[in-house]
Amino acid sequence: SSCCQMTDLLFTEKDLVTSLKDYIQAEENKLEQIKKWADRLDVLSAAAMQDPEGFLGHPVNAFKLMKRLNTEWAELENLVLKDMSDGFISNLTIQRQFFPNDEDQTGAAKALLRLQDTYQLDTNTISTGDLSVLTVDDCYDLGRVAYSEADYYHTELWMAQALRQLDQGETSSAVDDVTVLDYLSYSVYQQGALERALEFTKRLLQLDPAHQRANGNLKYFEYQLAKQRKVEVNKREEPESRQKREMGGRSNDYLPERKKYEQLCRGEGIKMTPRRQSRLFCRYYDNNRHPRYVIGPVKQEDEWDRPLIVRFHSIVSDKEMDKVKELAKPRLHRATISNPITGVLETAHYRISKSAWLGAYEHPVVDQINQRIEDITGLDVSTAEDLQVANYGVGGQYEPHFDFGRKDEPDAFEELGTGNRIATWLLYMSDVQAGGATVFTDVGAAVLPKKGTAVFWYNLFPSGEGDYRTRHAACPVLVGNKWVSNKWIHERGQEFRRRCGLMLE
Repeated sequence: SSCCQMTDLLFTEKDLVTSLKDYIQAEENKLEQIKKWADRLDVLSAAAMQDPEGFLGHPVNAFKLMKRLNTEWAELENLVLKDMSDGFISNLTIQRQFFPNDEDQTGAAKALLRLQDTYQLDTNTISTGDLSVLTVDDCYDLGRVAYSEADYYHTELWMAQALRQLDQGETSSAVDDVTVLDYLSYSVYQQGALERALEFTKRLLQLDPAHQRANGNLKYFEYQLAKQRKVEVNKREEPESRQKREMGGRSNDYLPERKKYEQLCRGEGIKMTPRRQSRLFCRYYDNNRHPRYVIGPVKQEDEWDRPLIVRFHSIVSDKEMDKVKELAKPRLHRATISNPITGVLETAHYRISKSAWLGAYEHPVVDQINQRIEDITGLDVSTAEDLQVANYGVGGQYEPHFDFGRKDEPDAFEELGTGNRIATWLLYMSDVQAGGATVFTDVGAAVLPKKGTAVFWYNLFPSGEGDYRTRHAACPVLVGNKWVSNKWIHERGQEFRRRCGLMLE
């Protein structure tokens, strides 16, 4: 869920590889000593066996034989029994505490599936990528993760890719055609594709005629298929309906706007018309001749008109961003929510990232950034929340949400005593090679991450009512490392800075 912490794992693995090579070298040195000893004795024994009595008739040879058998063979035994792996095993044991666990591996697999859906990538494109290739075992493991989640759509996709690579001649010591076909037949059956389930089962039985489950499934699938065809004849099912049922597809999930969200992440469905686009401008901005920006105004760009979303360019230096990352990195932790039944903190699956909070008192750079936000927006940040820093890892995302508290959650920020979140300041602290856009699902807007820039919008109308057009999401990171920091500014302190009104614009 965090790219920067996965970077640490790369260095950990590099250290382990170095340690492993040292162990291999130690074993090779040990074997080389044993080999030299064996070669020397082989030559000596060959000479002695030509005339054993004559050889032992020489007192030096007799003495050396006694010495070898009494002491040197014991030394050789100690050498053979010497364990050269102590250093490597010790290092491995120390580093293992930082290793990812089963949950992390499953999360990485789910991230790949999420990227596959969001950006409409086929399994073959992912598996045979230019930078990294997925083996049969990798594809099989992805299929099993989907299977464990009862996600038969992705189970089918990845088991089919594993089978395709096996058919192309790739070998595996962990999985074979029979196992893959077993998963395939069941996953397509669960999606209602009986004919294809029967085809996979028949192919499995050609490879393993004694497969007990497949033999049972064969009879069951044939019975169900005959029953289904009889119903089709009686009801005259439309060909399109049957084809749709046979093709299967993604299951419905809890996010009603999933389709729109994923379209915007791909750059599709953006609703900005040319006429509206012509009314968006770039300008030098000094916030009504603010003393700090009269001589050096900032670059401001309109990203969207309704609601107004603006971007400030070159607003934070690389040095400042590096310091913020440095401060946040040791404190990054996963987003969690409290289980309403058990009260136990659990991973928040709607947000795949790690975050940390930085107060103004912790470093002058944080204080400077807060002051800059106040100077540029004209809002009082003394009642704002601390600066939140987030790092998105593999497939990192934040599903559609509102920043402000809605009427059905009146106590959202009660403990802060500073009112609702009136505005959001979102600073991009890295460029992202692909993916990672901020999209506004209600209005069809997409804002791309650009290092050193910040976007700003109001979450509330001047009347204090929530602006539901600001529902937004962070798209999954396809390639790259995404760092952001955000400042949620609250109502208290803004009474004379953004006066109340009845306007809804």
